[in-house]
Amino acid sequence: MKRLLTYSIFLLLFFSFGSITGQEQEDSVEKRRAAALFTIRGSVRESDTYKPISKVNIEINGGAYTRTDLDGSFLIQARKGDELVIRHKDFETVYYTIQNNERITVEVEPARIREQVDAGFKKDIKVFNSLIDSVVKYKKLNVEKSIDFVGEALSQSNSQKQNAEAYMVLAEVYMHWKQYDLAVTNYRMSLQNIETNEAKLGLAKAYELNKNYQESIDTYNAIDKKSLSNYQLATLHEGLGDTYFSIKNYEASIEAYKNSLLVANKHLIKPKIVDLNSKIAQGYNSIGKIDKAETFFGNSLDLAEQETKKRALEEKVTVADFQNTNRNYSEEIQLRKEIVEDVKEVQKDSIIVNESPLTLQKQNYKIGNAYFLQKDYDNAIPYLEKSIEEANANEDLVVKKDATKKLSDVYVDAGDFEKAKVTFEAYKNVVDELYIKREQELSQADRFRRNIIQQQNRITSLESDRELTNSLASERYKNQQLIIYSLVTGLILLLIMAFFMFKYIKQQRLANNLLALKSLRSQMNPHFIFNALNSVNSFIASNDERTANKYLSDFSHLMRAVLENSEEDFIPLQKEVELLDLYTKLEHFRFQDKFDYSITVNDDVAVAEYQIPPMLLQPYIENAVWHGLRYKTEKGHLNITVAKKSNTEITITVADDGIGRTRSKDLKTANQQKQKSKGMGNIKKRVAILNNMYKDKVDVFIDDYQDAEDAGTKVVVTLKKD
Repeated sequence: MKRLLTYSIFLLLFFSFGSITGQEQEDSVEKRRAAALFTIRGSVRESDTYKPISKVNIEINGGAYTRTDLDGSFLIQARKGDELVIRHKDFETVYYTIQNNERITVEVEPARIREQVDAGFKKDIKVFNSLIDSVVKYKKLNVEKSIDFVGEALSQSNSQKQNAEAYMVLAEVYMHWKQYDLAVTNYRMSLQNIETNEAKLGLAKAYELNKNYQESIDTYNAIDKKSLSNYQLATLHEGLGDTYFSIKNYEASIEAYKNSLLVANKHLIKPKIVDLNSKIAQGYNSIGKIDKAETFFGNSLDLAEQETKKRALEEKVTVADFQNTNRNYSEEIQLRKEIVEDVKEVQKDSIIVNESPLTLQKQNYKIGNAYFLQKDYDNAIPYLEKSIEEANANEDLVVKKDATKKLSDVYVDAGDFEKAKVTFEAYKNVVDELYIKREQELSQADRFRRNIIQQQNRITSLESDRELTNSLASERYKNQQLIIYSLVTGLILLLIMAFFMFKYIKQQRLANNLLALKSLRSQMNPHFIFNALNSVNSFIASNDERTANKYLSDFSHLMRAVLENSEEDFIPLQKEVELLDLYTKLEHFRFQDKFDYSITVNDDVAVAEYQIPPMLLQPYIENAVWHGLRYKTEKGHLNITVAKKSNTEITITVADDGIGRTRSKDLKTANQQKQKSKGMGNIKKRVAILNNMYKDKVDVFIDDYQDAEDAGTKVVVTLKKD
């Protein structure tokens, strides 16, 4: 029995502990849901180089998802306590628990080593990010400080991306403080630097709140929906619905809300699902479709119950207002009594400001008003008195005024004119007090507005100075570009002129060379003719008419061929060999007793593939006969050989075993020594000009033929293929 009792106590404690633990977990989840949804700004960078990493997967565990931009930055919606998961193929997954809405900079070890980055660059980015974080921190606390931080951030900015971020954050500050015209200005300035979908959506919303409805619709419609994230797409359709609702185009607003709801349901964007059901219900209510409105309000209430208690209460207020509009006062009273009970519990953990529709003074006032509309004065009076009491405790003069006036009306309808009079006097006092307070608030608001505009003007002035600096830099850059382009153009013109001058000089040089060649050829022909006619003359002088006629006939053939080729720079090698054979034959006629000759063309020489200047070799043969072989005591030999040197070169050798160059020079008379050999001189000039024109096509080498008394002479002409 004792053991059974102990076991029972153990089970009781176990289940009690489990119940407590489960309750603690539920409370933890509930607190997390109660936390405000805010935007997290962050970036992912390499720890060593501080370079941004793009396309990093960013997600809230079980919630929102996004990726980093090219500059490594990201924006994501989250609550305090959510777990941020950062994944990429180049580093290990990073987990981070959200504590607040300050910027998150994730520095990771990269998978590959990159070049070092300037430390100053890393420092500048950190300073800028720190200033932007300060703006976000003071956004709801001190607008002047926020604007000052934006000014400092802009002074530290070194890119259009940073400028755009600074102006967008400032626009969000103005949105919070309901300075919608200034928000519009700064969203537009952000977009002038870099166009982002977030800034476009913000601008469209600012237009709506500033009552620029058509501009709001145009801005929403101009956004490329394919480039939006799922959350942004839902926001776009919801924003369009809000704008259409503001201009009482309820059909269009319902359609836009439904499009947003479709996206939210598909991608499980839970906070928006509640709001959109509620807004669709309000749209149907506005066009008199009460049944559909009740259906969607029912959805919103059920869904809100799954969110935070505060969100559920806010939705109950919306539905209660709906019941009031449709004169369902009993349902309204029931809902508002539930709200009053739940608000008391919510106030234990959070502060509900007077501007909130959840305040006890407002709910008690509306309950009293509902009873009054039902003519239930006995129930109306206590709730209105309670409302006045709560309003007085919370210094809410607006609700105190309304509740006091309503209480006076109740007393009048109930026939208690004395209390009605006293209450009306109290109402007048509250009105006077509220009037004084409103004047003070208007004065403060005006002063607040002037200060903000003054600070905004400094920001605008900073941007103007930046634009002026950029304009001057741009102008200076344009001038530098103009100078560079002018120099490049001048250089190109000079190069073109130099090219044409070079071409002209080359043409002139070619013309001069051609003229010189023509002149040299014209000198070669008389020289050759003179020597040949001397041979004919010697035959006639010796009364050898037959030989003279034969010689003259061969000479005429030779002269015709020479004259035909006199205008050519090069002729086929085969034709030149034939000319040499004819010329050597003529010389042999005269000096038959002095030498024999042979002309040999090796079989491996492709004669048709080579070109040679006409009569180039004739002077060398002439020299061999006239200055070498004819003075020889014994009969000599003249050998002309064409041989292959390489695949692209051949050699033509003119070799004789005459007396040689030295003895020939010694045998010259004094008169002969005064005269220079025109034939050899012309050959040298022709070879030099031809090599200049045709890139060393011909090479001539002259040497002794042998080591003997009659040393002889050897001329080797090297000829290159075309």
